[in-house]
Amino acid sequence: MTAADTPEACDLLLEAGFVVPVEPHAVVLEDHAVAVRDGVIVAVLPVAEARLRFRAAETVARPGAVVVPGFVNAHTHNPMTLLRGIADDLPLKVWLQQHIWPIEAAVMAPDFVADGITLAIAEMLRGGTTCANENYFFPDVQAAVYKRHGFRARVGLPVIDFPTAWAKSDDEYFDKAGEVHDQWRDDPLVSMAFAPHAPYTVSDANFERVRMLADQLDVPVHLHLHETAQEVEQSLREHGQRPLARLDRLGLVNDRLIAVHMTQLTDAEIHLCAARGVSVVHCPESNLKLASGFCPACALERAGVNLAIGTDGCASNNDLDMVSETRTAALLAKAVAQDAEAFDAFTALRAATLGGAKAMGLDHLVGSIEPGKQADLACIELSDLETQPLHHVVSQLVYAAGRHQVSDVWIAGRARLRARQLVDMDVAAITANARQWRERIAGIDRRQP
Repeated sequence: MTAADTPEACDLLLEAGFVVPVEPHAVVLEDHAVAVRDGVIVAVLPVAEARLRFRAAETVARPGAVVVPGFVNAHTHNPMTLLRGIADDLPLKVWLQQHIWPIEAAVMAPDFVADGITLAIAEMLRGGTTCANENYFFPDVQAAVYKRHGFRARVGLPVIDFPTAWAKSDDEYFDKAGEVHDQWRDDPLVSMAFAPHAPYTVSDANFERVRMLADQLDVPVHLHLHETAQEVEQSLREHGQRPLARLDRLGLVNDRLIAVHMTQLTDAEIHLCAARGVSVVHCPESNLKLASGFCPACALERAGVNLAIGTDGCASNNDLDMVSETRTAALLAKAVAQDAEAFDAFTALRAATLGGAKAMGLDHLVGSIEPGKQADLACIELSDLETQPLHHVVSQLVYAAGRHQVSDVWIAGRARLRARQLVDMDVAAITANARQWRERIAGIDRRQP
């Protein structure tokens, strides 16, 4: 019997002018379709063949669009959307210690975390992001909100050497981390990582506990590392070692490590990361805004280090726009390497999708459009005048497109954005709630510890 005689059932047939699967690398498929069943990609094939082979419950036709894997935001502090623009144009230590930490001490609670993440999810979906690597407090609340909105996330279990609203002692941080991990151990959308804040806020003893538990629980370790020259100088004074060397001594420099920022690196450190399988998350716009330095993205990529892209939090970026972040990452990499051929558009897109998934240990599930993977997909309209004429699909996507051109988003095959409208999220209510937080935060006295 022919395919036309016995069509297969599928839930979604997404027909597009172009599909960029990311894996294999540097491939653009013209007039292709993605077939989805039970939240999983079952085929990527020409539109004409797809119409013969499949009987779809829903067909979405986007002839002027490109379908890509959903963007993976590999480093976020999403509750901090509620602090967007609160303390701009300041260096990292002043920004953090004199503004962010005092405000957080006043507002950090489950409602702040839940409302900030809800706002972040809405923003990320409208920009084609389907997965986030989260690093903040109240991970139990974070996980519940991500799950409620059907958003994929790896939630950080925080560790820091001072009391917060989440935990008052070292033991409490680790006890609560174990409880939250166990609660979400088998969830298909939400998973956990350890998130020790940074070398300058975590002791050797706590890093050793993190290493032991990360190995036992088989989870990544997500932390800020080599973010500024000051951090490196402080480590040399206090520990007699650069931060990466200190972490290596403590057994943390391995393929579980998600090292964020990495603006201060020697050639030897780059090659150590490559040899040990470390993933580096490049957050170019936050680093530029805080004048933290430049991640040597091209050198890392050429050395074989898995490179991902993250926005950081809205208090230091000030958005969660992975389309813009990917463009900035590509442009900055060229300038730092002094090489116009460095970090081309395909490489940048890979870092923003599969690179992030690999860093998070989720590349077997997401990050590329391949049969057997979860249908986390973003559809970006390229027929708009801003991306015409269309000489090169991925060039237009990385160097010309804007997040406003994202038309549709699916996570595990479930529509989360349809024809540029959020599904099951009340934009007016989310916006009104954000304004309520603005009034509350405006009244905080930042001079208080």
